[in-house]
Amino acid sequence: MDDAVANGLASALQAQPASPGLDPERCELALLGDCMLGRLVDETLEGVPPAYPWGDTLPILHRAGWRMCNLECVVSDRGAPALGKAFRFRSAAKNIAVLQAARLNAVSLANNHVLDYGEDALLEMLEILDRAGIAHSGAGANLEGASRPAISEACGQKVALLSFTDNEPDWEATSTEPGVFFAPINLADRRAQRVLDIVRGHRLACDLLIVSMHWGSNWGYAPETGHVEFAHALVNAGADLIFGHSSHVFRGIEFYKDRPIIYGAGNFVDDYAVDPIERNDQGFIYVVEMRGGIPHGLRLFPTLIRGCRVNRAEGLQERSIFEKMQGLCAAFHAAARWDPAERCLHVERPIEEKTGSAQAAV
Repeated sequence: MDDAVANGLASALQAQPASPGLDPERCELALLGDCMLGRLVDETLEGVPPAYPWGDTLPILHRAGWRMCNLECVVSDRGAPALGKAFRFRSAAKNIAVLQAARLNAVSLANNHVLDYGEDALLEMLEILDRAGIAHSGAGANLEGASRPAISEACGQKVALLSFTDNEPDWEATSTEPGVFFAPINLADRRAQRVLDIVRGHRLACDLLIVSMHWGSNWGYAPETGHVEFAHALVNAGADLIFGHSSHVFRGIEFYKDRPIIYGAGNFVDDYAVDPIERNDQGFIYVVEMRGGIPHGLRLFPTLIRGCRVNRAEGLQERSIFEKMQGLCAAFHAAARWDPAERCLHVERPIEEKTGSAQAAV
């Protein structure tokens, strides 16, 4: 990292206000899907403020007590394009200020673009994130670093973020080589069992354990074969919240043993061409409502990407997005109710499950 970037980063850190004091009994976490700041987004950022890509979503993000995204690019000035890849995403090192503008506390790095510009670029990004105070999980200088949960704080509670991917097996970190925390979605595989072992080992060391995985293909509104079983296994091992991504479109939400499973968050910021059928420009801000230290429900704010920028969806676009998600959640018997005043979709565990939990508590 050169002196100009380092000095700019230091200034941004000094100017970055802390989150306001929040009631730990009623804390909110904001989760974002794939955020790609490379290519045309990177070019756009040469002439606009760092907050530009977030559009009018910042008030929602800033109200939350903790925020994360899947960072679908490498933030670095180093490296050379990886050979044999059609799409390679890198954003200038100075664009760490974009993540700071959203006040992100953590990022998931286990994905199929974090090594688009090689190991040097990845290692510089890890240094940049550390200097910015942004926790990260899913990629590292070796397997130990890549598989280590990132620890941060939300409303006085310790949050652990564990990230892995089943994409790009050739990028798997080893004991001596940088890479991603790779695990196939196959419970019989030793690497999948390693993920579960890490969840079991860290469950009692934190107040909230989030597992974030970049899994499956880019398309399709339904969870893929093995995803439901794997997500349930993670909850059984002790995960409190499952946050899936990789699909360019959002997928349904399930509550399993009172724990929310977001099977596919969809895209949040990018420059991608829009598919007219599977609308990859549509997405959500996923606000997880915490009560008494556990996930209680979610509020989903519909979003739309235009011109390398995300904004809250409006009118017919908004309706189309939330009605699509209502149908996807219905497949999991999750209640999804539109709130016209707040313009968000409330997603909660099924009524029968809530009743059963209340009876069990009595």
